[in-house]
Amino acid sequence: MDVRVSGVRKEFDRFPALHDVSLDINSGELIALLGPSGSGKTTLLRLIAGLETPTEGKVFFGDEDASLKSVQERNVGFVFQHYALFRHMTVIDNVSFGLKVRPGSSRPSKDEIRRRSSELLDFVQLSGLEKRYPAQLSGGQRQRVALARAMAIEPRVLLLDEPFGALDAKVRKELRRWLREIHDKTKHTTVFVTHDQDEALELADRVVVMSQGRIEQIGTPDEVYDRPNSPFVYSFIGESSSTEVQIKNGELWFDGQALGISSDRPDGEGMLYFRPHDIELIDASNRGIAGTVVASRRVGATRRIELAIAGATDHVEIEIPADHPATETSRIAFRPKHWRVFPKS
Repeated sequence: MDVRVSGVRKEFDRFPALHDVSLDINSGELIALLGPSGSGKTTLLRLIAGLETPTEGKVFFGDEDASLKSVQERNVGFVFQHYALFRHMTVIDNVSFGLKVRPGSSRPSKDEIRRRSSELLDFVQLSGLEKRYPAQLSGGQRQRVALARAMAIEPRVLLLDEPFGALDAKVRKELRRWLREIHDKTKHTTVFVTHDQDEALELADRVVVMSQGRIEQIGTPDEVYDRPNSPFVYSFIGESSSTEVQIKNGELWFDGQALGISSDRPDGEGMLYFRPHDIELIDASNRGIAGTVVASRRVGATRRIELAIAGATDHVEIEIPADHPATETSRIAFRPKHWRVFPKS
């Protein structure tokens, strides 16, 4: 099922939570809405679900205007962060709930409901737990029950709001891999909200990066990580460092010397963004950015250091080999291997 959000604006008590948002979601696609708290990602998900009504704009399911239709009329499956399971119901009763409450004309028989629910529990690897109650399950198992319940109604669109946010890191990672496998098998059009960039990059076909009620960038995980289109996306997706530079005659200058880095931006002040790990160390006599080590810490197989750089108000972070002999007060020079230059705001 294709989903199209067209020119949507949403206000709460005159406060704009979304500003003129448009988004096309292809049938069978797994889309991540990624952004910090207050970016509008959950509001957008709730508008797609029918839990909120747009102040302006429309939501289409296929060619059908679904803007004024209820959640039931849209036939969406919804999975919440905190499971929202019925504590007084067994696992299989939770899964079958959506089918049991359907109007009589569209409600399957009791045998069909039980058969479908059992198949789904097998599908989410919970066979044998049919008679347990939610309190008798682990967090990861409860979230699998919640997903099976959402899929039981054969939804046109599957929506997940921070589905793994309440789980510990190890379980979260296991369920991310499992959800991707489930999606590849079922091909549901799926939209999930997250503030976890690793989750979005690992799971999604495309990532929608949001900030302050607007979409900053839409692209594949590789596109938003390797080619961020704004300082916000560069800073929010992955780790980044930045420093002020001058642009003169198509070249970047720092601290009165050319860096050997070209730029197609007009002359003036700019901000140079780069990844801490994506640099090359150079001799201090070569053209590059040089600074004094003020802090150093071990990060896995590398060492993360902070450099105080002349003329820069903030320290710059770079990664160097763990066995590099640099200590505090050492002088280090480097040049970014991949970078973006944005106008100084």
